[in-house]
Amino acid sequence: MTGDAKELPTRRGHLLTEQSNPASLELDRGDVSAGFDIINRQDGRIAEAVARAKPEICRAIELIAERLRGGGRLIYVGAGTSGRLGVVDAAECPPTFMTDPEMVRAIIAGGPQAMFRSIERAEDNAEAGRDDLEALHPGAKDVVFGISTGGTARYVREALACGRQHGAATVFLACVSSEQVSDEADVSIRVITGPEVLAGSTRLKAGTATKMVLNMVTTLTMVQLGKVHQNLMVDLNTRACAKLTDRATRTIATLTGLSYEESGQLLERAHGRVKTAVVMHHFACHAAEADARLSRNHDHLRKTLTESK
Repeated sequence: MTGDAKELPTRRGHLLTEQSNPASLELDRGDVSAGFDIINRQDGRIAEAVARAKPEICRAIELIAERLRGGGRLIYVGAGTSGRLGVVDAAECPPTFMTDPEMVRAIIAGGPQAMFRSIERAEDNAEAGRDDLEALHPGAKDVVFGISTGGTARYVREALACGRQHGAATVFLACVSSEQVSDEADVSIRVITGPEVLAGSTRLKAGTATKMVLNMVTTLTMVQLGKVHQNLMVDLNTRACAKLTDRATRTIATLTGLSYEESGQLLERAHGRVKTAVVMHHFACHAAEADARLSRNHDHLRKTLTESK
């Protein structure tokens, strides 16, 4: 175990995420409508907290895009709600952006079963954090992204230390200030959401903030990698289900002006690739030439479409 993990406090009542929220002291006295208003007002502040962390979030996205562009991976590490949100975000990337499942990975304290049932004390197991990350063979091309809303999960912090030792870049996301809990990550994102409606229940505001940040991280990273054109998904897995095939067909229709039926036929000739289909239509070429044009432009559709005919 690293010194960083050993030095964490055993008492955490001073942490902002553990403190009592004055706005919800009457939560148990009101009716459902009053409780709704208390939670809703607190939730309304989350976007502002995320916005205040914009510089660090943008820096993390730029770092991640650079590493993924070079063949690296994004590896989320978390415990409890934080871990589950990392797993969800990683799982959504292949169908949404047609990424290799190895590109965005996630490990959670307690293992896969912790997705469905809370495993007490798993977040305190620093050795497991190191072992679980070691199993993925982290290297200098990777980014290890630790999520610990209270900042103290030993599982997460040890995994980050392990990643650093293997040369990986590191990002740390917490909902407490660095003055309360410091870290040694390359990029430290602090989204200060304040005390929870239920004192210490970070599945609430802190969990919502985490989901918002991770949404931005993968979405804007994939934009940088050319997997979005305008505001459309153009690298989705059309073989996954009927919904994605329909979305791909409608996307082609939007970008080419073809009918839905014509777009579906073009998608078939493009072997299910939206970008290939759009380039085929734009340059009146076959799939092989379209793919070659995309390859010359690092798979960016907008750049490809600006080439001379």
